[in-house]
Amino acid sequence: MKLTDSDNDKKWDEREEQREGILQKAVTTRVLLGIIAVLLIFILVLLTIVVSSRKNRQEETDSDLQQTITDYAKEQQEMEEQVLSEEEKKPAVEQTVPEETEEEEEEEPVSADNEKTAIVVDVEDENDEAYTKEFILKEAYPYFADNKQDAIWDLAHLKRYVKLSKGLEGTGDYYYQGDVDGEGKPHGKGLAIYEKNSYYFGDWSHGVRSGKGTWFRFYINQKNKNNAMGVYMSHIYSGDWADNLPNGEGAEHYDVDISKLTSTKGRMLQNVVGPFKNGLYNGDMYANTVDYIGTVQEWDGIAQEGVFTLWRDMSAIGECSVWRNKDDHSLCLDIDKSENKNQGIRELLK
Repeated sequence: MKLTDSDNDKKWDEREEQREGILQKAVTTRVLLGIIAVLLIFILVLLTIVVSSRKNRQEETDSDLQQTITDYAKEQQEMEEQVLSEEEKKPAVEQTVPEETEEEEEEEPVSADNEKTAIVVDVEDENDEAYTKEFILKEAYPYFADNKQDAIWDLAHLKRYVKLSKGLEGTGDYYYQGDVDGEGKPHGKGLAIYEKNSYYFGDWSHGVRSGKGTWFRFYINQKNKNNAMGVYMSHIYSGDWADNLPNGEGAEHYDVDISKLTSTKGRMLQNVVGPFKNGLYNGDMYANTVDYIGTVQEWDGIAQEGVFTLWRDMSAIGECSVWRNKDDHSLCLDIDKSENKNQGIRELLK
């Protein structure tokens, strides 16, 4: 097949158009590269200017700082020279250093209950007129209501509390804060302060302790012939009440100062748990004891209205075994035979 002149012309035109397109693209590329180069040069110039400016400012700052330091050092030197000059003008004084004396630390008694000590805390003037019975009752009430026993311990050992309680001795009266009935008698929840550093918080019914409640007595600076009050720092009963006495299930607790116990002193009751009747042990009772090194042992007992069932007959020597060791039944705690009556919270029976 032969090509005509017309076909040749078309091919020629197409080649020309292709060459022109290639040339046009090359020109565009060179223009873009030129623009990019100009922008890069401009950016480099700006960076050079910024760096140079910062360097100049830093040099000025360093120069000012150095001048400030120099001026301050000069002022300090002048002040020291002035002080030395004034000291030289004063007459010489002989200095003596007091001799240090070692004070003997008083050993505090350690108890089985978190290192409590049964002493009066002298932190205020108990004669301050602001410390009225109303003030003290209002101050103490929330701590008893929340059963914060550490705080109660601290309050009871303040001089104003000890003085308030002492003022009730021999009167048979008590101070009260809480709910009352129509006749003004304690009824509902309330706090009472008694003589001999004793307290009660809990339920009342028409002037009588009845329901759930807790009784406290703190042995502050008290001792008897057997030093029992020195060993026992506080006495607590918590549980059921009726007719003003523990009646029902309850728990009795003593804070024991084991630092006052010896190897020959034996064991001291720490807790007694079980049923009570008119303040007396009445039923299956549980107890634990603590000795002078803090060893705790558990015991069982059976009582009826304050009289224990005997675990073994010791009448020949005038004693009776009332508590039996839970782990070793051959071990018993003995009391004098004449004492096997009115066993319970005797302080509440008086």
